[in-house]
Amino acid sequence: MKYEIVKLEEKVVTGIRIKTTNQDGKAMQDIGKTWKKLFADGIYENIPNKVNGKTIGLYTEYEGDYTKPYTFIAGAEVSTKVQISEEIESIIIPKGKYAKFVIIGDVQNSVGKSWQEIWNMNLKRKYTCDFEEYQNNSEDMQKQEIHIYIALDE
Repeated sequence: MKYEIVKLEEKVVTGIRIKTTNQDGKAMQDIGKTWKKLFADGIYENIPNKVNGKTIGLYTEYEGDYTKPYTFIAGAEVSTKVQISEEIESIIIPKGKYAKFVIIGDVQNSVGKSWQEIWNMNLKRKYTCDFEEYQNNSEDMQKQEIHIYIALDE
């Protein structure tokens, strides 16, 4: 699986969170419910200060590597950090070195398959903040462009 090394500046993401784990398929269910809630409950539309029309799936607060519990946040990049409610909050993605993967395909199957491949790669991961950035540049849900960023040790 091809990727490029990029340097990112700090980003602020506002959204809703859930604590989950990749064990026994729990993350697939939890993350799916979180995305559904973000859109079905009108949370995404009400996030203030969005910098673009892209959505972000953020993986953070790892309790070890990808086999341990972590926090998932579904939301959007914003220009300023805000605390809207206990449920909707902002988190900072630190600046630094990331492996950037570009995926074109179905938002669920292609992303899930890509993560399986990433987990099996020999990357020097930081396990601070990894994220998916959905470009939302196609009406065809089978041909979406998704960028996955993996935080790397410097």
